[in-house]
Amino acid sequence: MAVDRAHVLRSAAALLTRRSTATMDEVAKAAGISRATLHRHFAGRDALVRALEALGIEECETALDAARPDDGPARDAVRRLVREFEPVAGLLAFLYTENQLFEGEEQNHGWTRIDDRISALFRRGQLGGEFRIDLTPAWLTEALFGLLASGAWMVQSGKGAPKDFQHMITELLLGGALRPPRQETAAPEPTER
Repeated sequence: MAVDRAHVLRSAAALLTRRSTATMDEVAKAAGISRATLHRHFAGRDALVRALEALGIEECETALDAARPDDGPARDAVRRLVREFEPVAGLLAFLYTENQLFEGEEQNHGWTRIDDRISALFRRGQLGGEFRIDLTPAWLTEALFGLLASGAWMVQSGKGAPKDFQHMITELLLGGALRPPRQETAAPEPTER
């Protein structure tokens, strides 16, 4: 019987996003295969995590394409981006905690491509006067990833409702990133002596 690798990865992602410490035995059980079969496809946890990373990068790039970050006002593009990232947020939350993915020479360049595209969106918003210029695009990108991961954890733990995911993230991010409207200061009223 042929093993559907995509099914195994999706099963592993679903389990590990809920329980990041799940064992390989538990991953195999969730996928409906034996541990030996799982091991034939993934030599160990590190190989499985690397395969999940590739899946996560692919899904993030698909979400970015669907969000059309170059279209319309930057704030609307950020809202679309959060909406498109919602289905992959749980996997991102898991990958976010896997430090070995972001250290050393073996870092996947897919993350750089994703970071560059999201940073370009924030830079576009700054150049267009929508976003504050005192927060770097790199910082806003990292803040977005942190909020996506936090939102996924909140929903998974039952502390937040799935219907509130997009609103929680966009309101916090954009509320902190939007440039406040300029307020003209009125000349002080003359005082009588």
